[in-house]
Amino acid sequence: MGEIVNLRRARKERARREKDAQAQQNRAVFGRSNAERTLATAQERLEARRLDAHKREPGEEPA
Repeated sequence: MGEIVNLRRARKERARREKDAQAQQNRAVFGRSNAERTLATAQERLEARRLDAHKREPGEEPA
């Protein structure tokens, strides 16, 4: 005799496997490598420093 299968559990397991497969595919397509994230963070910090360097002090007259 065959194994008794809970259909609700089988559907949930199948959906979970499909969702995991889709997530893995999305990570491959849309994910960024560690080097790319580090570079982006460094660029954001540099831009923030440049912007802060161009701020005027209170009471300073415009040129």
